[in-house]
Amino acid sequence: MPGLDVEDARLDYDIAGDSGPLVVQLHGLTSCRERDAALGLDLGRALCGHRIMRYDARGHGRSTGSADVASYAWPALAKDLLALIDHVSPDVGVHGVGTSMGAATLLHAAVQAPQRFASLTLVVPPTAWETRRERADAYRANADLVEREGVDAFVELGSANPDPPALADAPRTRPSVAEPLLATVLRGAASSNLPALQTIAEIAVPTLILAWADDPSHPLRTAELLHQAIRGSRRIVARTPYGIMAWPALFADHVTDAERRLAGAGLAATGAPV
Repeated sequence: MPGLDVEDARLDYDIAGDSGPLVVQLHGLTSCRERDAALGLDLGRALCGHRIMRYDARGHGRSTGSADVASYAWPALAKDLLALIDHVSPDVGVHGVGTSMGAATLLHAAVQAPQRFASLTLVVPPTAWETRRERADAYRANADLVEREGVDAFVELGSANPDPPALADAPRTRPSVAEPLLATVLRGAASSNLPALQTIAEIAVPTLILAWADDPSHPLRTAELLHQAIRGSRRIVARTPYGIMAWPALFADHVTDAERRLAGAGLAATGAPV
C-alpha cells in the first residue's frame, strides 16, 4: 500500500481508478477505511469516472501515530489531509467526503485552504460548539477507562449504548486503533471542536450534509447549524438503514453537480479558468 510520511506518522492510503477527478474519503473516530466500508459508509463506491482515495487517519487502521495528544486534534488532522492532497493532487481541487471526525477534519481543512476542494460532503457531523464540552468529558472518561481496564471494557461500554435507527442492521465492530494509542486518540478528540460558525459561513464550496436521527454523538442540531451557515448547502437526514443505502447515489449526484457547475462557470476544480 502507498503511504505518505508526515510529522510523527505515516499515512496509509489507496487509490481506486486510473483517471478522472480525485475524491478523498475520510473515516470517523476509532474507525478506518475498511471499518467504514463494513458499516455501509464507503460512499465513493457509486461514482464512475473518478479516482477514489481512501486513507486511514494517523493512529487508525494501517497508519502509524505518536503519543502526542495534540497530533490527533482536528486542526492537526486537517494538516495531515492537506499534506496528502498536495502529495496526490497538487494542482487540482478534490472532492472531500468525511464521516464524523472525517467531516470535522474536512471543515478545518476547507477553512485553511478552500481552494483545495471542489466539493464537500459532511457525513454525520459530530457534537460541536456549546455542546462539545459534555462529549469531550465522555472521551476523557473513556480514555481513563482504556488505561485502567483495557480496550475490552471500552468496547463493552459502547455496546451498551443503543445505535441510531439508521444503523440498526450494522455489524458490531471493534476500534481500529491499537490499544497503546487508543487513550491518546480519544483525548485528542476531546481537545477538538469545529471552527466557529462565522468562519464556516465563509466557505464557498458546494456542500452536502448527510445526517442521521437520534444519535447524541452526531446530533441533528450540528447538521442544521452547518446547513444554515454554508450558503447553498443541502441537508438530508436518514432515519432508517434504507436512508443510508441512498447516500452513495446522493453523493455521486452531488459530485457530478459540482463539476457541472464548475464547467458551466468555465472553471477547473482549482477555480482557474479552463
